[in-house]
Amino acid sequence: MSLSGIFARIVALIGAAAVLWRRLQGVAHEPAWGSAPVVPVAKPQGSIPTLKMPTARGWTDGRTPVAAPGLKVNAFATGLKHPRWINVLPNGDVLIAESNQVAGPVRSVFSYAMQATMRRASALGESANRITLLRDTDGDGIAEKRGIFMEGLNQPFGMALLGDTFYVGNTDGVVAFPYAAGADRITAPGRKLISFKPGGHWTRSLLPSPDGRKLYAGVGSSSNIAESGMAVEEGRAAIYELDLADGSSRIFAGGLRNAVGMAWEPQTGVLWTVVNERDGLGDETPPDYLTSVRDGGFYGWPYCYWGADGGRSGTAESDRGRKGHHAGLRAGRAHRVAGSMLAAGRHASGLSGRHGHRAARLLESQHAEWLQGRLRAVRERAPGRAAAGYSDGIPRTGRGRPVGVTLGPDGSVLVADDVGDVIWRVTGERQG
Repeated sequence: MSLSGIFARIVALIGAAAVLWRRLQGVAHEPAWGSAPVVPVAKPQGSIPTLKMPTARGWTDGRTPVAAPGLKVNAFATGLKHPRWINVLPNGDVLIAESNQVAGPVRSVFSYAMQATMRRASALGESANRITLLRDTDGDGIAEKRGIFMEGLNQPFGMALLGDTFYVGNTDGVVAFPYAAGADRITAPGRKLISFKPGGHWTRSLLPSPDGRKLYAGVGSSSNIAESGMAVEEGRAAIYELDLADGSSRIFAGGLRNAVGMAWEPQTGVLWTVVNERDGLGDETPPDYLTSVRDGGFYGWPYCYWGADGGRSGTAESDRGRKGHHAGLRAGRAHRVAGSMLAAGRHASGLSGRHGHRAARLLESQHAEWLQGRLRAVRERAPGRAAAGYSDGIPRTGRGRPVGVTLGPDGSVLVADDVGDVIWRVTGERQG
């Protein structure tokens, strides 16, 4: 085992001991779930934030996830390299973005501990920087054909096809490529539509507008709570709107620390996203959340967050040396966004939203860098209003981490597992 691996194990043991101690002292809290979560009051964390250390492992000896009752799981494709996102083309081909976070400079012992921990969870390492094409040629639910669709990319994540143009969300911007229907590979040079600051929260989700005239891109923050200053965060923690006709772009909504995965509610046309919240304010504070997004809305980061009162409040950032905290807090409250929100628990790292074709349901994977992952479905109580809870599709286990999730060409649910390097296929017991 490498020195980094040994260090990560030590950090994990220390973290587990700290969590156990708090539970024994009666200070542990239940996860904050639903539309009216109980969010513990934030507390100062000093220079070392509290994190739940990752324990997810890959799959061995032919093991697979155990699905919820009435569902079954099979491996659609195995042997990938850190598969992150999925896109299904009109002809049924399944595209997989294989990429990973790349290590930055180590600035402290804590920084080294974070990197060692992330490496152990396969959340940091070499990035394949490619998109792989998978094809189920005989309809048995397993991809028999596999090939490189695109390579030489820069941490690709989001993908979108509009007409004869294929869009890729690299960490440093959105690039457009010519595409021919049914093509097995794209080798033509791309045209960059917009540049983004790379690094930090590096994933770039893409979502076309329903009319195909615009493209939306999620750009996460560079840091946890802008501890390096707001100048570094300029143009980040936002969802961008790109006008494909005239080439213009603008920030559609801001204050979203890391919006990863977007979807349109089919009846109301409202944009939804999943947001990964900040660390270091407590084991269960604040929760990640699923939210509707309005044009021009501000969602609080880095000044305020979803507080215990069910609204947006902020208390602890000033304890960690944030300047201008109170002015920012007032700005966050002034721009408070009314709408449907659903808490997803502390650092559940929700990563994907996708509305079903027939049911009012939104799929969300919970990547959980600091936990083990699960796949959940969010039911709607009315168009555009999320229900107060989740239902499990793949409950949490000690292995694998779900990332991208989408509907397959046959109506199944495809889930990328970046620890197991697998694409799982979830179907009903009576389906093929």
